[in-house]
Amino acid sequence: MRQIDHHMTGGAPASARSGDVFDPNNGGVQAQVALGDAALLDKAVSAAQAAQPAWAATNPQRRARVMFKFKELVEANMDELAHRLSSEHGKVIADSRGDVQRGLEVIEFCCGIPHALKGEHTQGAGPGIDVFSMRQPLGIGAGITPFNFPAMIPMWMFGPAIATGNAFILKPSERDPSVPVRLCELMLEAGLPEGILQCLHGDKEMVDAIIAHPAIGGISFVGSSDVAHYIYSNGTANNKRVQAMGGAKNHGIVMPDADLDQVVNDLAGAAFGSAGERCMALPVVVPVGEDTADKLREKLIPAINGLRVGISTDEEAHYGPVVNEAHKERVEGWIQKGVDEGAELVIDGRGFALQGHEDGFFIGPSLFDRVTPDMESYKEEIFGPVLQMVRANSFEEALALPSQHQYGNGVAIFTRNGHAAREFAARVNVGMVGINVPIPVPVAYHTFGGWKRSAFGDTNQHGMEGVKFWTKVKTVTARWPDGSPDGGPETNDAFVIPTMG
Repeated sequence: MRQIDHHMTGGAPASARSGDVFDPNNGGVQAQVALGDAALLDKAVSAAQAAQPAWAATNPQRRARVMFKFKELVEANMDELAHRLSSEHGKVIADSRGDVQRGLEVIEFCCGIPHALKGEHTQGAGPGIDVFSMRQPLGIGAGITPFNFPAMIPMWMFGPAIATGNAFILKPSERDPSVPVRLCELMLEAGLPEGILQCLHGDKEMVDAIIAHPAIGGISFVGSSDVAHYIYSNGTANNKRVQAMGGAKNHGIVMPDADLDQVVNDLAGAAFGSAGERCMALPVVVPVGEDTADKLREKLIPAINGLRVGISTDEEAHYGPVVNEAHKERVEGWIQKGVDEGAELVIDGRGFALQGHEDGFFIGPSLFDRVTPDMESYKEEIFGPVLQMVRANSFEEALALPSQHQYGNGVAIFTRNGHAAREFAARVNVGMVGINVPIPVPVAYHTFGGWKRSAFGDTNQHGMEGVKFWTKVKTVTARWPDGSPDGGPETNDAFVIPTMG
């Protein structure tokens, strides 16, 4: 059976523990992934410490050239990466290509790192005094990434971290670890020195080792909110800089004037694409007014029933299986919970079986109507191909739903009314807003980050926020006095706090 090892400088010793990597399309185990421990992390950190000073001293233009070359290599290997990703995650090939491409867009931003690292300068801030600032790397950073985007999110993290002069240790999800390892290989091929990017596999034992290691200066995390809070609380307690992105329950507000055909098309992709395993999925639709809700429901039913669920390599499939059996059971449990709570299950995706792949981790699309805010199935993240309809009587009621929800990752409003859209965007208590855009993930030169229990820490992913997170500012105040090298006469001014007067 195929073995997936750590990717680290000097090679990885044999691991005492390993985990199963499944093929979600047939339910079988396709590989074993090594699971590391604190001793393995120590070895990787030592290699990072040895390599990082020289990399930080490399001028940013040369670091950018590595990013350019890496981009070319990823593009040249796109087919291989997409098929590897789909075979372990389950998303269809087109979706896997999108996963890789969205990560590459952050790498493209990192190709401009010389400009992003420019500091500030003030000449003549005081008599003969200049003040300037510079951005310097933290040293060693670590990224802990989820299973749902095994290409994009690692590149979101290691791209800015490495471009700004840090060494980086990646701990990807053990559920689909092959693509992160391959990305590390391509980085080396692009000219990145050994020790600057290493990939260590593991579970909670490795996560706790990263949190505790004194040489790691910053941690970036994407995953569930409970784990995000755990990493943020313990990481900051260990004097680390931490950005920890959590779960989501994104709402789509549908105003009475919206183009319902377009809304249905958008919802089909945003709610069910990648089997709903996206933190920026749109699993809750909020039609405003009973008439809007009835018309939307009427259009949604045939559209959802027309979705094709298939294996990852099926070019006609809209989405594939979920990642593993435990997640399938979890999603189906939430569907039953919704029924028990009194929501109307209009379309039931449980019990779906794909001919020839009966043991695969497939779930058909589900639609709930008459969901209410007091239901646990509404409050929590389902993370599967389930769309819930919550009816609102007014714009204000619709605005309140995402604003008062525990999660605040993303939200969308569908309308032709510019005033309503402007008012909604200004007032909604959510970090990322789409106006007639169902999945409002910002472009790479802006930043990604939610509010409330969707994010812990005060700095977002990628863009200039990413540059700021992976660097620290040093400010220099310089004076070059006139006169002899011995200096002038001593005065009591030396004992007074300096001012720029």
